[in-house]
Amino acid sequence: MKLATVRTATGTAAAVETAGGYLPLDAPDVGALLAGTDWRAAVDAALAGGPAGAIPAETAELAAVVPRPAKVICCGLNYADHILEMGRELPEYPTLFAKFADSLTGPADAITVHGSDQVDWEAELAVVVGSELSRADETEAAAAIAGYTVANDVSMRDWQHRTLQWLQGKAFDASTPLGPALVTADEFDEDPSFTLRGYVNGELVQTGDTATLVFGPARLLSYISGFTTLRPGDVVLTGTPGGVGSGMKPPRFLADGDVLATEIDGLGRLENTVSLVPANATATTHA
Repeated sequence: MKLATVRTATGTAAAVETAGGYLPLDAPDVGALLAGTDWRAAVDAALAGGPAGAIPAETAELAAVVPRPAKVICCGLNYADHILEMGRELPEYPTLFAKFADSLTGPADAITVHGSDQVDWEAELAVVVGSELSRADETEAAAAIAGYTVANDVSMRDWQHRTLQWLQGKAFDASTPLGPALVTADEFDEDPSFTLRGYVNGELVQTGDTATLVFGPARLLSYISGFTTLRPGDVVLTGTPGGVGSGMKPPRFLADGDVLATEIDGLGRLENTVSLVPANATATTHA
């Protein structure tokens, strides 16, 4: 099944995709749905009631599929080709950093970046946690995956490289699109692989297969759960393949008005227009 978070007149609502569009559920978003008791039974009960009340897909406005996760943990340098293009050796342990919920945005939302002229793209598979994990082995971690979705870890390289810590270049507000839907893990084999593609203005700039991840989803969740408890609705970004702009010769970055698209076969597509605002621009307040 496919779960999404739709924007409504009063906020947001979790929804399940049906032939008629998106059927709202009794939860404010997908993360809250997953944190509830027996979320699958709740979805099945809603589907049994029929499509009445579904929001047509063509008019639905989607938010980040999990808009308010307690944890967003990301793995850098996890594809062999990307590691090599960045001039590094294969890691013994995953390189992890965190984002905040404020950094997430919807699958079709505009991305406005203030004060950076080195805005880069990073197409990624995201994993959403469905049950609590603490010091879990890989089998337990695999069983706790609620499903998969699409992300782009849009990165401000000039900010990222100011220090050895990456956080400041990775956590700009509303810069990481996530969605369009969570496709539940039961739709795939036990250890699925996905093909990712990234485009800038229709030009293919990234492609990769998650089969080449150094640390796959279950291994990542197991490792992370060794030092912090993962709970339903937490999001883990698994890294990006080669083809990022900063790895090109000469480096290439997003320009104002560029359209960034990210797609993963079987999961969906993000399409976000990028707006760059110079650091010295006067802030505008909207009513």
